[in-house]
Amino acid sequence: MTPSSFARQFAPALFVASLVLLLTAGTAGAAAPQYTNPLIQQRADPHIYKHTDGYYYFTASVPEYDRIILRRAKTIQGLATASETVIWRKHASGEMAAHIWAPEIHFINGKWYIYFAAGASNDIWRIRIYALENASANPLSGTWTEKGRVYTHVDSFSLDATTFEHNGQRYMLWAQKDPESNLYIAKMSSPTTITLPAVLIAKPEYTWETQGFWVNEGPAVIKRNGRIFVAYSASKTDDRYCIGLLTASANSDLLNPASWTKSPNPVFTSNEKTSQYGPGHNSFVVAEDGQSDILVHHARNYKTIVGDPLYDPNRHTRVQKLYWNADGTPNFGIPVAEGLTPFRFKSHNLPSYVIRHWEYRAKLETNVSNLGDSQFRLVPGLAGSGTVSFESANFPGYYLRHKNFELWVEKNDGSTTFKNDASFHQRAGLADSGGLSFESYNYPGRYIRHYDHLLYVQTLSTALDRSDATFHLD
Repeated sequence: MTPSSFARQFAPALFVASLVLLLTAGTAGAAAPQYTNPLIQQRADPHIYKHTDGYYYFTASVPEYDRIILRRAKTIQGLATASETVIWRKHASGEMAAHIWAPEIHFINGKWYIYFAAGASNDIWRIRIYALENASANPLSGTWTEKGRVYTHVDSFSLDATTFEHNGQRYMLWAQKDPESNLYIAKMSSPTTITLPAVLIAKPEYTWETQGFWVNEGPAVIKRNGRIFVAYSASKTDDRYCIGLLTASANSDLLNPASWTKSPNPVFTSNEKTSQYGPGHNSFVVAEDGQSDILVHHARNYKTIVGDPLYDPNRHTRVQKLYWNADGTPNFGIPVAEGLTPFRFKSHNLPSYVIRHWEYRAKLETNVSNLGDSQFRLVPGLAGSGTVSFESANFPGYYLRHKNFELWVEKNDGSTTFKNDASFHQRAGLADSGGLSFESYNYPGRYIRHYDHLLYVQTLSTALDRSDATFHLD
């Protein structure tokens, strides 16, 4: 099960671009979000902010830990090639002179703010939280003013400040050692001032939070479905780094520790099949469609690190869609392989059902908790000739193919038969031109369709058949 990279293994860039255009056209302007990973190389602790001016703003830690950078673009993918501006550099001495870490950009009360962590020249581990302010409409221009330190309840190692508004009140969340790296929340009286008390809402306690170091850090907030979710990172920043989740009711007292529930297991971890290691320090942003939530995070594409992982430069920024379970909780899935991000394929006439594999048989199912089973990368067809193939997200190198006209997920054996069986002509949806249908390459006239929740390649004769053979990207 060798992980594959779409861009390396299947097609030149021109064909990739043609495929993306075909997907967009086939869904009548309602294409599900798709990106190419890694989005930005050697940018860790990534934060993307979507502003009302129509731009996405990006900042992150650079490997040298000596400056704060900004990019902006009209699309998330556009950030990959957007010019990068250095808006602030570390001091030559004193405070803010070392370890410039994890900047976040926010727009509050008509001004831009960046929160970041920094050490001192005489003690590089004296990490504290600081803020910058900019009154310009475009934060890549104008003047960034140092607002000094954001003081917390204890004078100790502190970092990873983020902020959010709820019910008219602004809050700050951050990580601070007391004695381990815990998560705290407090109200804010201004964009650079917290109001005590600061309340501890999470501390490392599970085995997966205490690997290498005892760490809860990098909080990121997303509000959905009557709840407030805080994703956070845990353990040492090597392949054991992972993401956990806190949950509170939107109607609860956020300063009451009892309002917060910690999930007992991590929600996003290293994945050997997709060659993604140490995924963490995430943020959330809304996609270009205005609806899809996007998980922004960093990870490496190798497990073994020489030296201190903190100084390994290859934590790259990556993005992928965040899905939601039927109970309203987020489903992070797996860190997907490099290359184009995968889709789910929703049934046209059973819209809560998606294609998934179960014991390698392809079927339709609803509320798929093992998200990777229902994600496929739509790649240039193994048989060529303008076809497409479905590569499994959690089993790279495995493809959806027909066998005795049944659909299975199997490993590509390189044979002509396999390539032909795993290749399809993408058509406009037979029951809805805004959807997609897939005609067998080696059995023209037969289409992928569901029957009794299993997938087959069959000829179609009725309106129901055509509806069964129509899918929507998700």
